[in-house]
Amino acid sequence: MLKPLSTEKWNYTTAAHLMNRAGFGGTPDEITRLTTILPSAAVNLFIDYDKVPDSTPSPAWAHPDPERAEKLRAINQATGDEKQQLQKEERQMQQLQMQELRGWWLQRMDKGPRPFQEKMVLFWHGHFATSMEKVRDTYLMWRQNELFRRLALDNWQRILEEVATDPAMLIWLDQAQSRKDHPNENFAREVMELFTLGEGHYTEKDITEGARALTGWSYDRQTEKFVERPGFHDDGEKTFLGKTGNLNGSDVLAQIVAQPQAARFITAKLWTFFAGEPPSEDLNTALAAKFREGYNNFKPFMRSMLLSEEFYSPKIIRNQVKSPVEWLVGSCRMLERELPGPVVCAALTRNLGQDLFAPPNVKGWDGGLAWITTNNLLARYNQADTLVQGDFTPLEGANVAKKPAQEKQIDRRLRNVRLNSADVTKLFTGQERNDKAALIKALEKRFLQASLSEKQERTLRDYLDARVSLDDGDIRGAIRLVMSTPEFQLC
Repeated sequence: MLKPLSTEKWNYTTAAHLMNRAGFGGTPDEITRLTTILPSAAVNLFIDYDKVPDSTPSPAWAHPDPERAEKLRAINQATGDEKQQLQKEERQMQQLQMQELRGWWLQRMDKGPRPFQEKMVLFWHGHFATSMEKVRDTYLMWRQNELFRRLALDNWQRILEEVATDPAMLIWLDQAQSRKDHPNENFAREVMELFTLGEGHYTEKDITEGARALTGWSYDRQTEKFVERPGFHDDGEKTFLGKTGNLNGSDVLAQIVAQPQAARFITAKLWTFFAGEPPSEDLNTALAAKFREGYNNFKPFMRSMLLSEEFYSPKIIRNQVKSPVEWLVGSCRMLERELPGPVVCAALTRNLGQDLFAPPNVKGWDGGLAWITTNNLLARYNQADTLVQGDFTPLEGANVAKKPAQEKQIDRRLRNVRLNSADVTKLFTGQERNDKAALIKALEKRFLQASLSEKQERTLRDYLDARVSLDDGDIRGAIRLVMSTPEFQLC
């Protein structure tokens, strides 16, 4: 298993598959250029992103604020109308920064020079699902996002240690409050159940003992940094996953990673995220063995996975439902248009079921077919019209109307609600715009990298045949029809 894909199977379809899954899709020209190099070289272009300069600036507010603790203290000490006013100002500032942060990250996915790095950041964000709803500090959410970016393909234990000591995670799972007289079990439980092993591979006693070992890992609000507090640590003997001693947090994470199940769990999670379906038992065994062979480092593992024949199986290609973020970024890339403004993007992805930095719970988003409900599918079709025609009206739905009043007051410079329509002259040649049969083929190549079903093609052909000659509006209508097919929801 995991034999490298042969050059004979490297073509437009498989190159498009790599671009869709290791990044956020591409134009026909980008996909065609990828077919001119070997499969291994194509995978390396994505995996070896550290060789590509990235000068993307951080948000202006993304730095430690020495006055932050004092501001929060002033809010807590205030009373009456003054407290309400200070709290309102704090919420408005955080909401403004969060809109900027969502837009900043989406721009990295769309235009950044390292698409695979951003795809891994998206994976880790869903895996270590942490929400602004509880953290309530945009700077800490940005720091965690940068942590995922910095360690996207690093070592498993190092990632776990840095996430466990990340301020946003310390707040999210209450580890900052854990001390020897009252160990908090939230992180100890979730690190095994959701992050590393899965249910059935640990006991309640392991949770209790793990929580004791993790006491002392805390957070200093004054410095906005992780701090180890020896006075909070339970230094008694503990037994965790079969190991006994005066264990600490690092011992707990090392013991977790040493379990054979830890490799099977994370490799299955990665395969499911990138391939679109869970691996078979035999494939999972091969994936875990490859991961261990690389000493629990993700870079060699992901290189092997993305180059494997199994990854390009016909049952894998175009079987994955696009997440709302993938749908938005991929659509804009195919349309060769700019992303809408941050507020529009946030409203759009929220309506489709994915609010970045606000996953629904500690398990993150379910993904797959869970992205497709009757309402969400209709929203995708309506919002395809938004991106193609430049019409913002479909976003003004109930979900947007129910947003807090403070969020509606966000700085207008982020809104950019006036969207330009798609420029069809950039997307299709003159011959394609004037030949209906050629246009259908060009639409399939650009937006599906595959053929429409017979029924969908007939609908598209009927639409085009009803027009004597095609103008730009007609072609945009054809694009919208393709983007409203079941096939477009897959990649």
